[in-house]
Parts: sequence; C-alpha cells; structure tokens
Amino acid sequence: MTDFFDDRESRPREAREADLFDALRRQLAHAAANAPTYARTLDGVDPAAITDRAALAALPILRKSDMPALQEQDPPLGGLATKEPGAFRRLYLSPGPIVEPEGDEEHWRMGRALHAAGIGKNDRILNAFAYHLTPAGVMFDHAAAAVGAVVFPGGVGNTEQQVTAIERLRLTAYVGTPDFLKTILERGDDSGADTASLKMALVSGGPLFPNLRAWYSDRGIAIRQCYATAELGLIAYETAGPSDGMVIEENVLVEIVRPGTGDPVEPGEVGEVVVTTFNPLYPLIRFATGDMSAMMTEPSPCGRTGLRLKGWMGRADQTTKVRGMFVHPAQVARIVKSHGELGRARLVVTEEGGHDKLALHVECDGPPEGLAHKLAEALRAECRVRGEVVFAAPGSLPNDGKVVDDQRKLDS
Repeated sequence: MTDFFDDRESRPREAREADLFDALRRQLAHAAANAPTYARTLDGVDPAAITDRAALAALPILRKSDMPALQEQDPPLGGLATKEPGAFRRLYLSPGPIVEPEGDEEHWRMGRALHAAGIGKNDRILNAFAYHLTPAGVMFDHAAAAVGAVVFPGGVGNTEQQVTAIERLRLTAYVGTPDFLKTILERGDDSGADTASLKMALVSGGPLFPNLRAWYSDRGIAIRQCYATAELGLIAYETAGPSDGMVIEENVLVEIVRPGTGDPVEPGEVGEVVVTTFNPLYPLIRFATGDMSAMMTEPSPCGRTGLRLKGWMGRADQTTKVRGMFVHPAQVARIVKSHGELGRARLVVTEEGGHDKLALHVECDGPPEGLAHKLAEALRAECRVRGEVVFAAPGSLPNDGKVVDDQRKLDS
C-alpha cells in the first residue's frame, strides 16, 4: 500500500482550499436551482461571491436537530434533494427519525479511512455495522470495495457467529462500533476460539476511550477511528495516534462555529462541527452536526496536508450516541408520555470496561408490577438500544432540565 489514498492528500493547502470553494460555488448554484428548500434559503445568494470562509459564514445554517421537523413538513427528504425520492437507489431511516438517501454512485467516501487504517487488498473485513434501516453497513461495504478488500457482512449482534467467522474465514480486520469488537473477542476467549488473525480495526459510531484503545493494543490490534455520519459520509479519520487528531476528508468543507450560531471560532477553540458536502443529489450546505470539536492547523506528522479535528469533544445539545445510535431527548419524552404515573425522567449513559451502559431513570411512587419491563421494551423500540430501568422517588431527580445525561469520560 502507498502512504496516501490519492495525491490530493498531499497537495498544498492553498490548492485544496481553492478546489473546495470552486466545488462549493457549483453546489450552491445547483442546490438553489433544483432543491426546493435551498431555493428558499439561498434566495438572493450569488454563488460567485462565495470565495472564502468569511463569505461562507454568512450563509444559513442547516441543523441536524431540525431535520426531523423539516422532513415531516416536506416528506420524505425535507426539500433538500435535487431528485424525486424514486430516483434514489435506497432510502434509510435513522433514529431521530431522519431519512437518508443513497444514489447510484457511492457518495460516503469511506475508503480513504480504511486505507489510512492499513486495510486494503487481500484483507478480509468483519463488517459489524447494520445493513438495514441505517446505511452504516453499506457505507463500509462500499469502502471495502474501494480498497479491494473482501467483506464478511456480520452486522450487529450474533456474537458467537461473529467469533466463528473470524476463526473459520481468518478475518484480518474489523469495522464497527468501538466496544462491540471487545465483546466478540472476549466471547472468543471464553470459548477458546482462535481470533489471532484479526490485526486491524477501524471504528466509528461512538467514542474510542483510551482504556479501550489500550486493551486492543495489548492484543496486537492496530485500531483507528473515523468520524462519519449517515447524511455526510466521511468527515475525518485517524492516521496515527489519538494525539494527532483526525485528518479532514478531501471532499468536505468543515467549519467550527460557536454553538447556537453560525459564527466561526478561532483555530483551537472548541465549537460545533459544521460540514458542507458536494453530493449533487443531496446537497448539505453548512450542516450543523451537533458534535463538538476543535480545528488543528499545524501539519500532521503523517504527511497529509489537510486540516485536522481534535476528535469528538461532546455534543452541542443533549443528543448523544450510544452503541452507534443517536439518542435524543425527544425519544425519552415519547417513552414516558403514555405513563401518567411517571414524574421526571433522565436517560443516563455510562461506560464500564469499554462497553456503553444505558439506564432510564424515572420518578415513580410505588411503580406497578411489570412497568419496568414495559419501559425497557419501549426504550429498546424507541432508541434501538437496550438499557435498564431505574425507579427514583418523586422529586429526587435533579431539576436542571437535563434529559440525556452522558457521563462517559473521554479522558478516563
């Protein structure tokens, strides 16, 4: 394998910036002419005048948190697509709920991250992302094709079968959420299976905690993480250790802005990640992800010349990601809405031994028999992840407006 996926990764920054803004001007004109929502929000904008980041910052923000309402008002894609829904190859429905389209051409660009993780031709990948409802499995399937690797489409769950696949197929690499690989390998240890063929991993869908990274390293597994979403595809990816941050993907324009505004912050200052992509079928212009990070401007030691992100540094709102799924405050409200006996509720996310833990804390005076089971099932159905239910005395939960409490520590 060569050091770089293509020669764009080593081009001068000035050339990259010029290419990005050329693509941006074309995208603005295309979106305004063909997507109803952009025809409205970009009315009066002259694409030719958007020549630098200061001009870009004057354009309106599109917030991920507003997508469900936008798509409900103008189903199914919120007036953001430049083609009718029937022109797409697949339509997905991610938690939120948010609809994401897939066209005939691969637009997620995940192959660059696989290459940087050392995964390529002749590797055999265990793809432990879901192939249904959400696009993550297909995203990495396309990536494997881009680097010439073979895929075992394992999907989520089925831990014993995943262990068997590693042993029998001599799988060499893993893609999936950070903690599920640990579950698989521990199950293999318990059964005496030979999983030593697996030497590389590229993870996403949640934070890779330092203690979990060290656990994989101790097993001889070279692990990297990437930052991607179903709407945007690849945003940034690791090329070396965590202190080197994540290199921004060549086909996206990333800004860091002050949360709640569209105003850029200074390099190094923590703010919300805002991304513009150049997918002609589904333009996303100044898409505010809700994720927090900071820009690193100094050159990467790997030789790539792109700007870098420091990595995931929390959420601008209370939305968080658990086992690869976004969890929203509105989902908690829907779970408890039909139970009049409940008071305040709080969804608490913790991490134990490299695994995400989820607990729904609800105030209830003498909960009736079976309520815990009903709430646990509602939690699984609404958020697509399992968790426990913890009852609390009325008035005992903090009255601070917090509904989703992510207590995981990235530095522990």
